[in-house]
Amino acid sequence: QVQLVESGGGLVQPGGSLRLSCATTRNIFGFNPMGWYRQVPGRERELVVSITRGGSTNYADSVKGRFTISRDFAKNTLYLQMNSLKPEDTAVYYCTARSIVTNDDYWGQGTQVTVSS
Repeated sequence: QVQLVESGGGLVQPGGSLRLSCATTRNIFGFNPMGWYRQVPGRERELVVSITRGGSTNYADSVKGRFTISRDFAKNTLYLQMNSLKPEDTAVYYCTARSIVTNDDYWGQGTQVTVSS
């Protein structure tokens, strides 16, 4: 059973930074792509950034230049470094990964990020 466990969310002031982590129970070489989505109440879940197995990234325009996705293959962990946070970044952030074997999509439980003064 594949599990994705996010951590690192919290309350931060505008202009601040947070780093989200997504630990997996499977070698992340087995996923393509992986990514981060976010959702606010009453709105659809939206893509923040995705990364392919080869390392190609696709960022939402709203986060380009502020957010960075990265991976630690030794720890089987995906990260999202978020800088220059804005109140409109407030959302529940979800980690996702697609199995290269089954094409099944897996999701974490989500972690709340709140940007407020």
